[in-house]
Amino acid sequence: MVVRYRVDGGFTDALGYLLSATAGSCTVRTRQSDVEIPLALVVAAKEVPPPPPRREARSGRA
Repeated sequence: MVVRYRVDGGFTDALGYLLSATAGSCTVRTRQSDVEIPLALVVAAKEVPPPPPRREARSGRA
């Protein structure tokens, strides 16, 4: 999922997996870390499809 929320000077997005949601916050697991976001700062959120599987490495051309 992606969650857009307010930060000083604008907005930022957290892209990852929703780990938990409570009455006051949600936690998203991004590539770098788990991000706890107060719901009062959230301006938009939506589900996005999972990333495609990684391709196999190409072998050298013959």
